[in-house]
Amino acid sequence: MEIFKIIALLIGLCALLGYINSKFLKLPHIIGLLVLSLFTSIAFWIGATIFHWGVIQHILDDIQQVDFSKVLLNVMLCFMLFAGAFHTNAASILKEIRSITILAFFGTILSTVLIGGFLFFLSGLLGIEISLIYCMLFGALISPTDPIAVLGIISKAKIQDRIKTNIIGESLFNDGIGIVIFITISTMIEQGSGTVTIGSTFLLFLQEAIGGLALGVVIGYLAYVVLKSIDDYQTEIMITLALVMGGYFIADFLHISGPLAMVVAGLIIGGERIRKEAMSTTTHIYMDKFWELVDIGLNSILFLLIGLRLTTLSFSWEMLVLSGLMIILVLLSRALTVGALSNIFKKQIKASSREQWVLVWSGLRGGLSLAMALSIPSPEMNGMLVFITYCIVLFSIIVQGLTVEKVANIAE
Repeated sequence: MEIFKIIALLIGLCALLGYINSKFLKLPHIIGLLVLSLFTSIAFWIGATIFHWGVIQHILDDIQQVDFSKVLLNVMLCFMLFAGAFHTNAASILKEIRSITILAFFGTILSTVLIGGFLFFLSGLLGIEISLIYCMLFGALISPTDPIAVLGIISKAKIQDRIKTNIIGESLFNDGIGIVIFITISTMIEQGSGTVTIGSTFLLFLQEAIGGLALGVVIGYLAYVVLKSIDDYQTEIMITLALVMGGYFIADFLHISGPLAMVVAGLIIGGERIRKEAMSTTTHIYMDKFWELVDIGLNSILFLLIGLRLTTLSFSWEMLVLSGLMIILVLLSRALTVGALSNIFKKQIKASSREQWVLVWSGLRGGLSLAMALSIPSPEMNGMLVFITYCIVLFSIIVQGLTVEKVANIAE
């Protein structure tokens, strides 16, 4: 019953916070939920530590037992990525696939190195001991632009379609690259750097990335064939649910990238031609509404869950200063990466200097980065890097999310 209590509490709080945002704040949903979850976390922390309310402490104790990395990476992420890809224009993604691939692949690798180097240098200046390999691990987890945050904010902003497609497409694919880099560095930490070679790293990438893309194509096409053969919206929605859950199970069994498989499958099923051929108008409407509700609901639970988990973390003023400086340096790394790739691959990316600033400012970080930070095995490094990550995510979603449209207007 403890699991049921936690779920009931989270859904009840999400409904309350959603009502407050819709009634009073009227912020974009993902921004409003993040802001309100932060204040909820502070209120819970005050209730537990200052007023010593037993019921609040009991709730926080239950929340602390949740394995956040598994809940997000192995359960919630597959649904959210499929939902995001399902509502994305696949034809537009294909038109910009070359620039998206360059930004997602080379951009994530270059950003990992830059951010890791900046963190190692700054932490040394502030007297905070973080080894170089953990700095690179942080670079890997914070480099991917989060598809959940990006799709929730950028899709409604008035940005030029070509740039918007690159932003959304990059965010959908670079998480898989980031996870591969993160897993590789984690393996080096657990087994020792001598056990991981360039060859084994390359094979891991092929297995995770190429395997995930291939699986997504296969299950997406199979689902299309099945959907096309019937006209019953309830059953068709159940088929997409089976696609997501079964596809993620297969990806885990084969040790390939489940996130990439879900993105590709979502793009296939959500494609305009597939919708016309495989879904009736009624199915189309119900399918859209169902996956939109799944996306919004899981996003709400995600930020509230992570916010409550952070009430158990401790921090120092040095960590707060380091977090503030890293916000600036993560943006600088993004600017250097986008600028360098845009100049090297001018024919593929085709972004003016002003459009490059839109690409930089719209590189939002979110729950994916926090999930990877929470999965770091070292308790000391876990708490420190989770705190820094949360500060960057707060700034990214609230400040960048609220101003990205203004930056785009200036760039025009």
